[in-house]
Amino acid sequence: MAEDTNIILESKEPALGRIEVAPQVLEIIVGIAASQTEGVARMRGSLANSVTELLGRKEQHGKGVKLVFDGDELAVDVYVYLDYGVAVPKVALAIQDSVKQQLLFMTDLDLREVNVHVEGVIPEKTAQQVDPDHLFNQSDEGDSDQ
Repeated sequence: MAEDTNIILESKEPALGRIEVAPQVLEIIVGIAASQTEGVARMRGSLANSVTELLGRKEQHGKGVKLVFDGDELAVDVYVYLDYGVAVPKVALAIQDSVKQQLLFMTDLDLREVNVHVEGVIPEKTAQQVDPDHLFNQSDEGDSDQ
């Protein structure tokens, strides 16, 4: 979770005023950039986040993101679950590039580092076919006529 203080953006233009960005905005930018990377199944979230998503509420894009603002430097920790079968280092590097590019493009902030934490791998779901006429049949083994 981000700090409560806003991050002040330095303007290259003549100063018209101060620009402040809430840390939650940066979390959302990082979360969207990471989750849209090919090979990312989902971001890490708390149990409360999972329950609210099951109840039909909007997905929280800031979940799985931790910001550390130290002086003039920003470090980001991203916690992800990857799809089964992807090259983990390749996806992690793609996440780092995507996050760095999006934050630079949208806020002009340069990151000190982007740390990617792979929390797990999510296998593909296989569709099980259920025969409505034989819901409780376990297998055809040992089938005998009685």
